[in-house]
This record gives sequence, C-alpha cells and structure tokens, in this order.
Amino acid sequence: MSYDRAITVFSPDGHLFQVEYAMEAVRRGSTAVGIRGADCVVLAVERRALAKLQDPRTIRKIVAVDANAILAFAGLTADARVLVNKTRTEAQTYRLTVEDAPSMEYLARFIARTQQKYTQRGGVRPFGLSTLMAGFEDGAIGTKKKPVLYQTDPAGTHSSWKAQVIGGRNAKTLREFLEKNYEDNMTEEAVVKLIVKVLLEVVDSGAANMEVCVIRAGGRETMSEADVTKVVKVIEDEIEETQASAGAKKPAADA
Repeated sequence: MSYDRAITVFSPDGHLFQVEYAMEAVRRGSTAVGIRGADCVVLAVERRALAKLQDPRTIRKIVAVDANAILAFAGLTADARVLVNKTRTEAQTYRLTVEDAPSMEYLARFIARTQQKYTQRGGVRPFGLSTLMAGFEDGAIGTKKKPVLYQTDPAGTHSSWKAQVIGGRNAKTLREFLEKNYEDNMTEEAVVKLIVKVLLEVVDSGAANMEVCVIRAGGRETMSEADVTKVVKVIEDEIEETQASAGAKKPAADA
C-alpha cells in the first residue's frame, strides 16, 4: 500500500508522509526569524531575488492578521494567503462576538487547529507552511503588555518561543546560533542587530534581500532598506575589528 498517497493513513512505523512532505516544503522555503525582546518582537524574512520587472510590493512574507498580530511565514505563498485570510476572518468574527480583540494565544491556536484539520480529512492536503506570529498580550493585573512569539507548523502544533527560525536548509544551524547569542530582556537595538546577524548567514546581497519588521506595543514598523543597511554596516565593522585584533595578537604570541 502507498502510505504516502493517502493523507488519513499512517505508515506501519507511525508516519504521516503527506505531513512530512509539507514540512519539506517549509524547508525549501525562504528563511524567517523571530526574536522576542524586553519590549518588542522583531520578525525578519529572507527575500528571494525578484524578476527585473516584478513589483516587490506584491511579494510579502510579513503580514498583519489583526491590529496587534503580525505573521511571518516560510513555505508556499499561495497556502499562506488562504491561511492568513481564514485567520483574519476569525479575528474579525471574535471582535464582533466578544467585542474585544482576540489574544495572541487564541489566534495561534486557531491557526494550529486549522492546519491540523487538513491532516486528517480525505480530499485535502496539509498546508505547506510554518508561521511565526508576534504581538503583545496582557500580563498580570497592573503590569504592562508583554511581547510574545508563537510558532505553528504543518502538523498543527503551536508553541511559544523566545527566538525561533523556520524555513531554509540552514534552520538548524541558525537556531543553534540563536541559542548561543540570545539573552533575556534584550533591547530593541540588540534584537534588531541579532536578527540581522542571523539573516546575514543565509543572505548574499545584504540588506537588499531582507525584510525586517519591529512590533512594539503601540504598533509596528517595517525598517527601510537604508536603516537595515546601517545595521549591516555596524556588524561588518565589528567583524573587521575582531579579525584585526585577532591578527595583531597572533604575531605577538608567535614572538
């Protein structure tokens, strides 16, 4: 029996091959990174090279699903459009019913539930994308809103993260890089610097192929290419200084 053809049939060793193929579609997608700071969340995505005559405004990997919820994805763009529209509709329905904004956890659970539904019904296939969703949630009574970052995957699981990488063949390596360099309660400047460092590991053309979005309690801001270029320049200068100091120490050690 071809277990990889029927989405509702497990293989003898417990695999759902169509879900695993959907995860492979995510790995073949462009890289998306999310990092949570003390008072912000930053999302950044790798922008693949566009055709010379293509309008870059029509290619978006970071989108809003609600007033306080920003989503980045890796995987199939067409699937993402469908899932984003479903989430936007759910957010508006929640507002009409409850007369309040849905929480980030509620939206993350809705996305995960929708993705999971498409892994156990005949006649459909899994969504070929993973998402990172950033925003703010109410903390304890009397405290300010806290930044949160959620991830969902094609299997329909959702989880909260301090920092996460999805998409791309180097996701595991980049995640290890984050584990070494992430610190709790980082400032916005430090978070932006770290997320650009991560993308520089996979992006060849520097700031031209990056999209960076900073989500604050008061709203979001997409950084201009000029601002991202400044951050890249600072990082490159630091690398050159480190290499120069290492080169200066080596002759002294040899002597």
